[in-house]
Amino acid sequence: MIKLLRLVFFSIVSLFAIASFIGLLLPSMVLVSRAVNVSAPRDSIMPYLESIEQWQEWMDGMKQSPSIKISSPRHAELAGTTVDITSITDTTVVSTWKTKSGNTQLSTVHVIGDSTQKTMIVQWQFEQKIKWYPWERFGSMMNDKILGTMMETNLNNLKALTEKTGNSVVR
Repeated sequence: MIKLLRLVFFSIVSLFAIASFIGLLLPSMVLVSRAVNVSAPRDSIMPYLESIEQWQEWMDGMKQSPSIKISSPRHAELAGTTVDITSITDTTVVSTWKTKSGNTQLSTVHVIGDSTQKTMIVQWQFEQKIKWYPWERFGSMMNDKILGTMMETNLNNLKALTEKTGNSVVR
């Protein structure tokens, strides 16, 4: 009986050590990025990005949800995740997304192009630093599938919205 317990104990410790070692071979930072071409001027796109209140117009997860509490144009609680817009320039909006468990992601939306171009590129990325825990490292491999699909859908919503409104500016 003692030999069996010892075998089980050393097997579990060995498997954890192997999983930790393999996990350390995976990157400690995950970057998920998507982009879409929008046939609208920057002035039509930026108002939808600069205020969390406007995100409800194009982000599926924010539409008609009782778990969303927007306390200012730059701060909201989204189903247990705190979102703060930390920086806005004429081409970029940076926000921090922090979950209840303390995981933090940095979201950056760039509007690329100049006023002479008819089409702007809207590029959205999420950046997350991953701890050494094997379950976090292996779980991060799903970030691209989970976040990427959501980002593509929302960027297409933004594209349809801004192309529909054309040159009108919503402020």
